[in-house]
Amino acid sequence: MQALNGFRDFYPEAFAQRAFLFETWRRVASGYGFVEYDGPPLESLDLFTKKSGEEIVGQLYNFVDKGDRPVTLRPEMTPTFARMVAARHRDYKKPLKWMAVPQVFRYERPQKGRLREHYQLNCDIVGEESLSADVELIACLVDVLRAFGLTSKDFVIRMSDRQFWIDFLKENGVPESEWYLKLQAIDKSEREKPEVTREKLGPLAEKIEKIFAEGGSSERISTVVNGLKAMGLEDYVQVDFRIVRGLAYYTGIVFEAFDRSGEFRAIAGGGRYDSLLKNLCQVDLPALGFGLGDVVLAELLKSKGLLPEVARQLDYYVAIPEESFREQALGLIHQLRDKGNRVDYSLVSQKMGKQFESAESRGAEKIMIVDALILQGIVSVKTVATREQVQVSILDIQNSAAI
Repeated sequence: MQALNGFRDFYPEAFAQRAFLFETWRRVASGYGFVEYDGPPLESLDLFTKKSGEEIVGQLYNFVDKGDRPVTLRPEMTPTFARMVAARHRDYKKPLKWMAVPQVFRYERPQKGRLREHYQLNCDIVGEESLSADVELIACLVDVLRAFGLTSKDFVIRMSDRQFWIDFLKENGVPESEWYLKLQAIDKSEREKPEVTREKLGPLAEKIEKIFAEGGSSERISTVVNGLKAMGLEDYVQVDFRIVRGLAYYTGIVFEAFDRSGEFRAIAGGGRYDSLLKNLCQVDLPALGFGLGDVVLAELLKSKGLLPEVARQLDYYVAIPEESFREQALGLIHQLRDKGNRVDYSLVSQKMGKQFESAESRGAEKIMIVDALILQGIVSVKTVATREQVQVSILDIQNSAAI
């Protein structure tokens, strides 16, 4: 028996690394004023087909529940976020700055950097149409990645302007019904053979390839770049008009984070989606956000040696050489735990050598030995790393949070 293909078991060491990612995400995002929320992992199927069309069903874990309702495990958080904001947006002062760390599910072929479930950091801003919000959001993403020890030599935020491309298509007489296909061709241009892309772009191919090579004129991009430069983050961003994001709901500045080596898939992606809340929930509010997944990020950090070793699990391991002292030891153990210490001990009688082995394998910082000295109100405390051993008064333990 093993986990389903594309799903993961988190043994203690893997869980500790996941907790490290989450703690860093939350610390940096909260430093930007984002507050955390969450929503249900099971949603109405309509919420996602309304946003992305019926074709998305093939990528979902969807079914009909016992109430004959079409439902799905969430493949992303944005529609849930939009639904929640629409329901209670009048209760909050704008702009909203919300973050979440959801687990999401997608039925697709597992491959390097992509599984059928993953966790991600979502940061979204609602109710601010100024490009200052775009600057703030991208800066937050940069600082989340920097917080792991990554530098501008390790990753880059490639940024573009989807509205630039919409304007381009309008100016070149492309019918609105063909916009999505053209944008998809641009989005996939790095992953497909040039001749395939040219065929999809048709008569516009030469003009678009020139923009890829020379860039385009976008006042919105210039404003965002200048804002990031003012923050000292210009080394982390690169204007690249090949980035348009595959999802149809993006309306303005879009961006993706990549490792500089090109070894991994996109680390993160996001942008402005000013029409989504109106289309989904009839609430007309500008919005933007990004998602940063844990799978590619963990692979990148591992390749750079930036994933931490499993932290020590115990402050104390209490060793009991004789069963006649177990009751005194239990009282002391509980006092230590009441003071916030992580404490463990052998639940059955064991030789001291075995107890010492258990203490070291559990990563105990100190071993507290409860023997005959307890009758004098004293215990021995051994520091595992230095092997130094001292005698400590029980009264000192009772009056202090740490020994």
